[in-house]
Amino acid sequence: MLAVMNSTESPEKDHMSHRRMRGFTLIEALIVVSIILLASAIFFVNMRPAFQQARLNNAYNSVLATMRRARETAVAERRVYIVNFIAPRTMTITQAATGTVTNTFTLPLDVTFDAEPGIPNTAANTPDHFGTGGIAIDFDQGVTLGSKTSVYFQPDGSGQDVNNNINNGVLYIARSGDVFSSRAITLWGATGRIRGLRLYNVAGVKTWRQQ
Repeated sequence: MLAVMNSTESPEKDHMSHRRMRGFTLIEALIVVSIILLASAIFFVNMRPAFQQARLNNAYNSVLATMRRARETAVAERRVYIVNFIAPRTMTITQAATGTVTNTFTLPLDVTFDAEPGIPNTAANTPDHFGTGGIAIDFDQGVTLGSKTSVYFQPDGSGQDVNNNINNGVLYIARSGDVFSSRAITLWGATGRIRGLRLYNVAGVKTWRQQ
């Protein structure tokens, strides 16, 4: 008599088949999630300086562009426009004739108007030789009365103060505690020339260079 062949798989094989069909276990899923979170944390830690640098550069470029736009608008419209800097991180543009605020810009939370300790502090090596590096918003250089935090751009493109004096000065932007994050923006009031500078380490000497 021929033996009847049993086609049913063994219990062990049936268990393994069901296990494969079931997919990941909870422990396996947690391990995968942990690996992803760890990799993400490492990525963001490594990228943090780049993100900080990008925010600083964007803030500096925006302040520089906003000042230049205020001057250009004053010339184009033949009106006076006032740029006000409000510590620690706000600037506004106001149309003088109407008192209307036409633009408001706020720096990122980790960036402020900031004259960092350690930046050059003598007239010989400050940006365009304005001030002594101790005041973050330092316009109206050499003027005893007026406001160090406001610039009045005239229809001829010049920069004056509230009393119609020629307004020369400097503005500093930085991250607190990071001296080489420092940026500076200078204004020559007679011509309205605005330019930006960055602090570099040149052979061990802190040096401002135009951007």
